Amino acid sequence: MVGASAESRDSKLIAALTAAQLYYMQDKTMEVIAKELGTSRSSVSRLLSFARESGLVDIRINSPLERLGMLEHRIRDRHRVAAHVVPMPEILSEVERLERVALTAGRLLSQFVDSNMVIGVAWGSTISAVSRGLTQKETHNTTFVQLNGAGNTQTTGVEYSSDILQRFGSAFGAQVQQFPVPAFFDDPATREAMWRERSTRRVLDLQAKMDVAVFSLGSPAAEVPSRVYVGGYLGRDDYRSLREDHAIGDVATVFFRSDGSWRDIRVNARATGPGLDRLRRVPRRVCVVSGIPKLVSLRAALAAGLITDVVLDEGLARRLVED
Repeated sequence: MVGASAESRDSKLIAALTAAQLYYMQDKTMEVIAKELGTSRSSVSRLLSFARESGLVDIRINSPLERLGMLEHRIRDRHRVAAHVVPMPEILSEVERLERVALTAGRLLSQFVDSNMVIGVAWGSTISAVSRGLTQKETHNTTFVQLNGAGNTQTTGVEYSSDILQRFGSAFGAQVQQFPVPAFFDDPATREAMWRERSTRRVLDLQAKMDVAVFSLGSPAAEVPSRVYVGGYLGRDDYRSLREDHAIGDVATVFFRSDGSWRDIRVNARATGPGLDRLRRVPRRVCVVSGIPKLVSLRAALAAGLITDVVLDEGLARRLVED
């Protein structure tokens, strides 16, 4: 009887934790939560009350017993990063997974961003979703700087990247610094010359002072396509070159292999994102990623030491800790 009672309390703790994370971190209604948990709205209300009364909910959600906490601990122990696992049922589409992970990341960033900081932001589908889920936090003398150019032969990319930066700036009352260069130059020599220009050096110098970098991982296999692969940034010759160089993903349009190597990938000589050695020197590097197709890219990025904090969905987290 004692064992049955303990098991019942553990089940209640897990249900209350899941309900609290969906309600407080992802803005889901009680009707939606009830449907996901297979229970009634009144039961969800009681679970949320229990979560508050039992201490599961404070400034952030805590639990003495949770499957997600176990996943986070395993990821931390294996990969030496702080993991933030977002709960969700397997039936969700990749678009829904991305939106939930991005919303949670938007809430968590208020813990990482403070006054007198420089924060680098990479544009892309995931980070665009993150920017729409940010919570307001007033800061002073804080600057958000664009990590990589967004232009290509079809568009300057300024409007797209600017919208993302402006949402970050507005959420934290901060200044923003765009990087008005193409995502990839046609010739490596052009990039080298541009990098000597004072206007470009000013942005690069600001990037060198980053306290936090916020980015996702590009992958040609993702169901929600990474913008760099579908936005007209790469041509047929580029794709052939990346295949020949065994590139499997990118961070801020800098490509890497499954072993984390990147320097001799030819496309990188024309890329405008920060070199991965530069990125590794940023004190806090927050990666937001969702979907099983990103697993190979995530493992490579972790092996390369590019990440200090990762926000990811439950399904991807489980695959990450599997051998």
